[in-house]
Formats: sequence, structure tokens, C-alpha cells
Amino acid sequence: MAFLRRLGWYLVGLSIGMIFLVFFLKKKSGEGGFEICYFPNCRVLKDMRSKTLTFGDDLPEKYKDTLLIQRFLTDGDVDFGKSDTKSEPCKIYFLELEEDGKILELKVKNCKETLVVETIAPYN
Repeated sequence: MAFLRRLGWYLVGLSIGMIFLVFFLKKKSGEGGFEICYFPNCRVLKDMRSKTLTFGDDLPEKYKDTLLIQRFLTDGDVDFGKSDTKSEPCKIYFLELEEDGKILELKVKNCKETLVVETIAPYN
């Protein structure tokens, strides 16, 4: 009798845990879910995506394409060797993205409230 009681409580706890897990994984994989970033590249890009996007004055009009910038912010790689992550008030980052067989480089200023796109150029 004690075994059946313990088995019943085990199954109750297991079913509650499974229901919690289903809702948790559904939220994570859904459009309104959240993203867990462990690596520095992912954390920096996630921080940049959360800010208001503005363009620098020297940026040519043909590069003021928010779809291209969004590709940099989702698929790009941060070059931490060239970036100045200690500068104040805005940190300067260089992002690389392969586009049509060419590697493009994006220079951005990551300020507290905004993200300023400075330049886009072929990677040297």
C-alpha cells in the first residue's frame, strides 16, 4: 500500500513537471519567447538588437538599409580584436558578415539608448 501511495505522488509530481516543461519550451521556441545567450558574441548582438537604430551622417544612402543591418545583428560576428569595448560613453564594435561571397564589415557605436551605424565597407 505504501508503494502505491508513493507511486501516485511521484506520478502527480511528474505530470506537473511535464506540464511546466511544455509551457516553458513553447514560450522559448515561440515568436514572443526569450533567447538565452551564453557566448559574448550572442550577448553583444542581443544587446544591440534591443536598442533604437540610427545612422551616422557619413553613411552613404545605399547602406541605410535596415534589412542589411538586421542581418548583421542576427547573423554577424563581432570582431573583439578590433572593437573598443572600454570606450565611453559609446562602445565601438566591428561586425563581419558574409554577403554574396564577400565579407562586409560594419562599424557601430553602441550607446546606452541607441545604436549608431557608422560605416559599412568590404572587409580588409
